[in-house]
Amino acid sequence: MTRFVRWTALGAAAALLVTGCSGGSSGDDKSGGETGTARPSAGSSGAAAAPPSSLTSQKLDWGRCKATADSSAPGSDWQCATLKVPLDWSKPDGETIGLALIRAKARGENRIGSLMFNFGGPGESGVSVMPGYAATASLLRERYDLVSWDPRGVGASEGVRCRSDKEIQASESVDITPDTPTEEKAYFQDAADFGKGCEKDAGRLLAHVSTTDTARDMDLMRQVLGDSKMHYFGISYGTELGGVYAHLFPKNVGRVILDAVVDPSAGTVGHAENQARGFQRALDAYLKSTGQDPAEGSRKIADLLERIDADPLPASSGRKLTQTLAFTGIILPLYSEDSWPTLTSALDAAERGDGSELLALADLYNGREPSGRYGTTTHSQRVISCLDDKQRPTPEETKKLLPRFEKISPVFGTALGWDTAGWCHNWPVAGQYDTPEVSAPGAAPVLVVGNTGDPATPYEGTRRMADELGKGVGVMLTWKGEGHGAYGSGSDCVDSTVNAYLLTGTVPKDGEVCE
Repeated sequence: MTRFVRWTALGAAAALLVTGCSGGSSGDDKSGGETGTARPSAGSSGAAAAPPSSLTSQKLDWGRCKATADSSAPGSDWQCATLKVPLDWSKPDGETIGLALIRAKARGENRIGSLMFNFGGPGESGVSVMPGYAATASLLRERYDLVSWDPRGVGASEGVRCRSDKEIQASESVDITPDTPTEEKAYFQDAADFGKGCEKDAGRLLAHVSTTDTARDMDLMRQVLGDSKMHYFGISYGTELGGVYAHLFPKNVGRVILDAVVDPSAGTVGHAENQARGFQRALDAYLKSTGQDPAEGSRKIADLLERIDADPLPASSGRKLTQTLAFTGIILPLYSEDSWPTLTSALDAAERGDGSELLALADLYNGREPSGRYGTTTHSQRVISCLDDKQRPTPEETKKLLPRFEKISPVFGTALGWDTAGWCHNWPVAGQYDTPEVSAPGAAPVLVVGNTGDPATPYEGTRRMADELGKGVGVMLTWKGEGHGAYGSGSDCVDSTVNAYLLTGTVPKDGEVCE
């Protein structure tokens, strides 16, 4: 099972398709900052006191990175360190855990401070992604240290692994659109088993990996880095994290960019509906680009998925392409318009009875290496989002919603409808909020960037985030484009507007549009 609504910053995996996946393969100012103690809010895992001086005065031991090839190569100027944060923010003097950080120091003399990046998910490793994103952010490095981290429960920061590689592969045969009582039972049993595996691996940490916990970690990070204000670039789920931070610490908000915006007004069902609508919209644009009628093309793909559901396709690796994997393989190229030709090739091959290309796309999305080793991004994603999300639709409630989902998207609706009940089914810990609180009265302007063709975080959420941040805080910038995220995606207008805000503090007019 995979939830797509908050995963993969800027289509990072999709971008790999253009350079590394061919068809047919198988496989600021450094004054000591104000503390800005967080006020309790919806989603807080208990009221949080200011962190003790033992944490705010800690010195980071920056050294050579070991986490990624890009950051540890000879001559690399990337540095890594570990930040201590409270396990439980309601007990800031208690047990601590370590967060893995990465940075590249500013090149220019007129340094503003640190610019922290969260690349989405939840569950994406900033330590792994940041070096590869540096080229996109190269101009920003003239005045900022580029900084990212693995949030709690992710990667090198107490990352969670909920099941073995063998168990993950076995789960790929579970039908994500159950048609019979037997398939439905297997679907929900698999969901419950996943939660049990997370509880066994994470232990007490499972109740302390929320977005609110991470927002509080960010403010401690700001203080330890020596920044009076939080300068931040959040992408995809990172926009929700940025909004929650702004709500908790409005006086500490510096220059903040939120790109590919998660709708803060949507609950569990609303997110799934947004997702179905966004991916169907992207699929329609893809189909039009190939000269097909979107309705007819969607029916053809839906029929293909039904056939694969009944009879999985063989692949050159000897594995089978199940409906679950085919669904994932179709989703991935929709993150980036540059990857649409890859989707054409994979669909054509599947129509001929060869599931190799869609399987390769699914493996890329799922972080599966040729050796059969799987990454844990989706594990971290689930433990964070299920701690955040209070709404837990029952199977019966979900069944009543399915016709609505199918109407929104004949290709993606059914699977995303079932996901509302399956994702956090029988989860070991209760969720914290219906929707995140992001109102930030008194905060500095936050630039909220939306792409009209974004499949994963549909454009409508951009205006809602800007409105909920509050008048004079949320400033909206629109790009009329395709793909997940706007900055660095080919629009000089978007890039120059974002750069001007971050580098010179120039705030654009609310509602500005980049064609």
